[in-house]
Amino acid sequence: MSKPVPARYRTTNWKSYNDALKQRGSLLIWLDKDMVWLAPRAARNGHPAVFWDAAIQFCLMVKVLCGLLLRQTTGMVGSTLTMAGLDWPGPDFSTLSRLQKSITVQISGRRAAGPLNLLVDSTGIKFLGAGEWLARKHGTHRRRRRRHPHP
Repeated sequence: MSKPVPARYRTTNWKSYNDALKQRGSLLIWLDKDMVWLAPRAARNGHPAVFWDAAIQFCLMVKVLCGLLLRQTTGMVGSTLTMAGLDWPGPDFSTLSRLQKSITVQISGRRAAGPLNLLVDSTGIKFLGAGEWLARKHGTHRRRRRRHPHP
C-alpha cells in the first residue's frame, strides 16, 4: 500500500496569510482589579501563604504559554501587572518552584484560529476564544425559532 501524496496548497493572498499567522500569536490578558491576589493573613504562627492560588496559577499559565523559565516568568508577570496599572507584588521564582508541584496547569485545546483571551477574575482563571468571551460579556445570542403553521 503506497503512502498518500500530501495536498499542496498555494497561497494567493499573502496579506491575509500573514495576518492569520500573526493572529496565531495573539494573547490578550484580562485582569480584574477586584481579584484577590494576596492571601489573607493567617492568625496562627508559622509562615502564612502570601499569594492566592489563582495568582500562582496565573503565573504558571504564563510560564506554560510562553515557554519561559521561572525567573523569566516572574519578570514577565511583574511587567504585565505594571502595564495593567496594578501595584500587586509578583511572586518570586522560589515560591513558584515550590508551589508548581501542587498546582496543575491545564490549558484546553484551542478551538478557534483567532486570538486567545486569558481572563483572570475573582472566580478563577479561564482561557476563552473570541466567541466565548463575547458570549460571557454580552450574553448568548439565541436564534429565533421558526414557527411553522400547524396543518
